[in-house]
Amino acid sequence: MALPAAFFALFFAYPVATIVGRGLRQDGGWRLGRIGDVLGDGSIRHVLWFTCWQAAASTALTLAVALPGAYVFARLDFPGKRLLRAVVTVPFVLPTVVAGSAFLALLGHNGFTDALFGVRLDTSVWAILIAHVFFNYAVVVRTVGGLWAQLDPRQEEAARMLGASRFAAWRRVVLPALGPSVAAAGLMVFLFTFTSFGVIQVLGGPTYSTLEVEIYRQTAEMLDLPTAAVLTLVQLAAVVAILTVHAWTVRRRESALRLVDAARTAHRPRGRGEWALLGAVLAVIALLILLPLGVLAARSLDAPGGYGFGFYRALGSSGDGTFLVAPLETVWNSLRYAAVATVIALVIGGLAAAALTRRAGRFVRGFDALLMLPLGTSAVTVGFGFLITLDTPPLDLRDSWLLVPLAQALVGAPFVIRVMLPVLRAVDHRLRESAAVLGASPVKVWREVELPIVGRALGIAAGFAFAVSLGEFGATVFIARPDSPTLPVAVARLLGRAGEVNYGQAMALSTILMLVCAASLLILENLRTTAPTGEF
Repeated sequence: MALPAAFFALFFAYPVATIVGRGLRQDGGWRLGRIGDVLGDGSIRHVLWFTCWQAAASTALTLAVALPGAYVFARLDFPGKRLLRAVVTVPFVLPTVVAGSAFLALLGHNGFTDALFGVRLDTSVWAILIAHVFFNYAVVVRTVGGLWAQLDPRQEEAARMLGASRFAAWRRVVLPALGPSVAAAGLMVFLFTFTSFGVIQVLGGPTYSTLEVEIYRQTAEMLDLPTAAVLTLVQLAAVVAILTVHAWTVRRRESALRLVDAARTAHRPRGRGEWALLGAVLAVIALLILLPLGVLAARSLDAPGGYGFGFYRALGSSGDGTFLVAPLETVWNSLRYAAVATVIALVIGGLAAAALTRRAGRFVRGFDALLMLPLGTSAVTVGFGFLITLDTPPLDLRDSWLLVPLAQALVGAPFVIRVMLPVLRAVDHRLRESAAVLGASPVKVWREVELPIVGRALGIAAGFAFAVSLGEFGATVFIARPDSPTLPVAVARLLGRAGEVNYGQAMALSTILMLVCAASLLILENLRTTAPTGEF
């Protein structure tokens, strides 16, 4: 536990605390009265209310839309399943500003729905909610579906043989087993939507603003660091409260589960009900995920001289000086950074998950919640914090390429923990004890007993850590070196400049990022082992 604690303390708590301290300290004293002044502002209270409301609505809508998909991917076997599972995960790792632009093209003025049906949603909160479902659909499908696929179906069948109806068997057998997984998925969705930035920036306009957007506005546009520091504290307090409630809920429902090979539980659709459910889920995926991604690809090919690869060819040149290197080089930069960040996240997250599995108590439960804080903390704050804290020996990393992977690992490690923790806790502790009684060392117990069981989850965790590192933007935009920007940073810079060519190149880079993410996730799908385990 010492290494994960030191990592989060040094690269998360220290930078964030420094930013907050600089915002609330003046002339050597604390200005705590500033907290009341900020929270008493009517516009800030409106931002807080909208942040909570849209996060709750987005979470409920995502669970309602994605839970049927979780069942289909878990229990039904159909052609193209692995490819489709990789595709539905792509939105989750796309830079939010890119996806926001895609939804604006779909739902805004002269967009898809406006041209066909005369319906515009860009001025309503529905565009924000739909875009959030687009992003977080995979969170529910993979978190809940991964465990659902490995629940022993014989328990449900036994309940039905004893006279329970299909719904009663599901409610009394399946739902309690899935409870912690559904709660974990809901928590993740709430955190991501609570801190939503890119989607709100593009689709919210001047009417809708979240806490994360307000922190960015106060920091980068208003240069009001005290107000940004107060809002950061509010966001941290809210996330701590949410994680505390979640940890309590999971602890009450958690128990060792009997897991089986997922291949044994999946079957071809049987009956009209399952075929109708499969068709409905495929239709949702087509409209909710494939259509926006298709718009991205179409825009990248819509060059001034007609459809073609003109925007892609332009990526090979630094052009008007927007970049010190050709935009195409950002692909290699992102892959290199994401690989290093994945290794760091696996080490830190894996050790933390193992420690949380084998120890108990309030301190451990508090540590578990603290490890999730980077997902709910303003990326703007973390990025600024890196710049002003890691600038003196022995931690002068201002010119080091390692700064970017460290920031990305802060986001990837919580994913590793959340993927590994339910699986490690589901392993029967008697297996470890039996191996130890027979003389196996702790290392051998891990290698011979636990690793074969959790290997599949470890691969999935690595895939997600890699994918979210590829798409990380909020912190990277502040710390990426000008001569080696990442792909999302390059997309944002191109979108921020006027001109059809810049916009087209941004769409081309976004399409490349989309394809790289899809290829990475598809490879992981094919590398799955058959060992029973859960997944994110």
